[in-house]
Amino acid sequence: YPSELLIQKITEDNQIPVHLHVSASLQYVAGLKGNALVEFFHGNIAEVENEELRHLMWSSVLFYKAPSVEAMACVLLSTKAIYFLLDDSFIRADECQSDFWNQENSDCGNSSFHLSRCFVLKLNDLQSVNVGLFDQYFRITGHSADHIVACLTRDSYNTHAFMQQLMAVLSLLARTPSPEPIDKDFYSEFGSKTTGKMENYELIHSSRVKFIYPNEEEIGDLAFLVAEKRDDLTDLQSLNILLYVLAFQVNRDEGAARNTSLLQPKTLILTSSDLFLFDEDYISYPLPEFAKEPPQRDKYQLADGRRIRDLDRVLMGYQTYPQALTFVFDDVQNQDLMQNLTLDHFGD
Repeated sequence: YPSELLIQKITEDNQIPVHLHVSASLQYVAGLKGNALVEFFHGNIAEVENEELRHLMWSSVLFYKAPSVEAMACVLLSTKAIYFLLDDSFIRADECQSDFWNQENSDCGNSSFHLSRCFVLKLNDLQSVNVGLFDQYFRITGHSADHIVACLTRDSYNTHAFMQQLMAVLSLLARTPSPEPIDKDFYSEFGSKTTGKMENYELIHSSRVKFIYPNEEEIGDLAFLVAEKRDDLTDLQSLNILLYVLAFQVNRDEGAARNTSLLQPKTLILTSSDLFLFDEDYISYPLPEFAKEPPQRDKYQLADGRRIRDLDRVLMGYQTYPQALTFVFDDVQNQDLMQNLTLDHFGD
């Protein structure tokens, strides 16, 4: 260990997304290649001597205890734990959460010394993994509120690759098998007998970790919410969600505060008639078992919504992924003006 193939794969994955800026300490990590990267892991991050680094991924992360702060992290998966090497900016932005992070010895007089926080979730503490819609993100849940982290990959390929590696590593864990249920059929496994409602699709791994995937009802609930925002619940059957993607809205406001990021995380939903931007809560739903009360905000909050027929043009940048798109809409004061004129002039 490790094989040349694994070293090559980890080196290829060690690239910060070009549209996201990180601190000097993570820039240093991203500059490591080959054996230097593996040696860095064993010298600075690994907690036990015989653990193996299996996968590396760069992703935005959200913590359950700090749901409003999205930070960049280098996610390292080993045979013992999942390590989140966090950007320094997260610590500064989250000073109010002093009970969550131990702030002692965080200041170093030597400016050339870079200190990063590393959040560790041991695989033995892992209880469930919730995969988001269309594999745009996933949430890892441990045994307490301190051990819930959402990785916003915004990329189905990265999500899928991490899931495969995580399942492979979990297979190495020696856990006592849970007792086999008696006469377990499809309806008792996936449905609730009291309501008759289908629950989300669950895959229980041999390590007893649950992998929970969204089912069709989640899309139905989302379609209902979108129709509700349009004030058009009558035509729910014909409403199709064509696209759901985690994106960033570019903040071009010159007068915005300096600490406001240019890239604002948004959920983009495209239907056959409208384009919506939502502020989505990726970390609080579905509610963890130990949650005493529902979250303070709804899962989806409408940020902006425009009709496709008001779309004037779409401007596309020439750069490769991630692609920048600019949607230009006609600014009509009364959106139903044309419709009313048509009805008045031509009759019913």
